[in-house]
Amino acid sequence: MQAYVYAAKLAAAELAALMGNQTRSRDLKKQAQNLQRRFEERFWCEDLSTYALALDGNKEPCRVRTSNAGHCLFAGIATDEHARRVAATLMDESSFSGWGIRTVATSEARYNPMSYHNGSVWPHDNALIAAGFARYGLTQSAIAVLAGLLDASLFFDLHRLPELFCGFPRRPGESPTLYPVACAPQAWASGAVFLLLEACLGLSIMAPEKKLVFSKPLLPGFLRQVSIREVRVGEARVNLLLTRHDEGDVGLNVLGRDGELEIVVLK
Repeated sequence: MQAYVYAAKLAAAELAALMGNQTRSRDLKKQAQNLQRRFEERFWCEDLSTYALALDGNKEPCRVRTSNAGHCLFAGIATDEHARRVAATLMDESSFSGWGIRTVATSEARYNPMSYHNGSVWPHDNALIAAGFARYGLTQSAIAVLAGLLDASLFFDLHRLPELFCGFPRRPGESPTLYPVACAPQAWASGAVFLLLEACLGLSIMAPEKKLVFSKPLLPGFLRQVSIREVRVGEARVNLLLTRHDEGDVGLNVLGRDGELEIVVLK
């Protein structure tokens, strides 16, 4: 929650500046900076290499390894060093099941792979975390999450990712274990694949500048091509084909463009 408040203050500061209220903008930026400093002081757990889940009634940290810490990367409140360590924690075998990142790591007392919030895997949660990985340049970790969830989707009805599934470790020749009452389809889960691809491709849309940017795009080894059609930016629209080459580089071809739109690929 602190991470999202931090991101909200920075976004509000940008809006205030655009509206000409520079004093308000500076005040909001200062509030965000102070929140980040206090958050790092109170929530970082050095020995766990992650952020605490919460502070209890006595303002003591709840020292539990959870997927919640990944949202600190998504919102940008984490320092660069701590972001790398959180990512490593989330991608070790106690947190990453092989299909996705568990809500609670297997090392924790409350872990239960069949629990709704204490050990299951949520696709939308994973997509937000993967976007956080990419924000800090940890795109290979984002690719691992994308690959795990795409593999999992092969076993679900119509290949639709459900609301959640159980957090048992991935085993050769076995499918993910279904959570019996998970919503399927679910809008959160349906949207996860788009954010995952956005994270791996480094995709950002700069609408006022009429620009589409791919920053250091990557694709998993098994996914050679991705076709993106009818991307609309203002009045413009474009169809794109991204191809992964053997050396890992991703090339982009513009299949069709209607309107004024600059497409930039940063390597």
